[in-house]
Amino acid sequence: MNTAETVPELVTLHVWRVPRSALPRALTRMGLDPRRLRALPGVRFGKLLGTGTGTGFGPGDADLTRWAALTVWDSAAAATRFADSPVGRAWSGIARAGVRLDLRPLTSRGEWSGRRPFGDPAGGRVAGPVLALTRARLRPARALTFWRAVPPVAAALHAAPGLLARFGVGEAPLGWQGTVSVWRDPADLVAFAYRHPEHRAAITRTPTERWYAEELFSRFEVRDVVGDRTVLGWVTDGGAPAKGGRA
Repeated sequence: MNTAETVPELVTLHVWRVPRSALPRALTRMGLDPRRLRALPGVRFGKLLGTGTGTGFGPGDADLTRWAALTVWDSAAAATRFADSPVGRAWSGIARAGVRLDLRPLTSRGEWSGRRPFGDPAGGRVAGPVLALTRARLRPARALTFWRAVPPVAAALHAAPGLLARFGVGEAPLGWQGTVSVWRDPADLVAFAYRHPEHRAAITRTPTERWYAEELFSRFEVRDVVGDRTVLGWVTDGGAPAKGGRA
């Protein structure tokens, strides 16, 4: 399956922080809500995701108190109804904090579940924050080699200039690998992606190591951030956690 789609008007990333006492309910929601999310009016593509701390991006990196929903919408109007949907109400009911990022696709290559959910964006000039999303399905035979290669890249990412937030995402604890990173501006993202030696080394190894059975790399303009940005681990330029509100 290889479904090319038009570039969506809006992509949202909802992220919730739940108390540890709510973990059984969160796991129940992860079992029930993926189909419900995709069935909401106006949803083209939707994924419920677990998250990681972003320190290692490996199987031991899971953060069981933070969960996310990535949703591709037909229109901005359809997205406004998410909060009152059964999925939105269920997660808000168990979360102690939450945040929503409104995103516009800039570039995207690769596939996710056999689809190209963000179409073929033409890019465009962006002056403010950008979000990078990577997602891959690991080849089981290559997973150990991949996880051994991750620590230098994760350490370099943590110290990268212009990084505002980063964490891992995945549809399952093993074999479904992804990252979200938010950058102060496109120049900071490009500097890390193509000029940092650890990241360049990982890019160079990817074709020969054949880590991925499926992969997707996308970038977005961050149009708005609504809610508690500390859920994302968002930091100010001085390195302190940012307070809630709009970007």
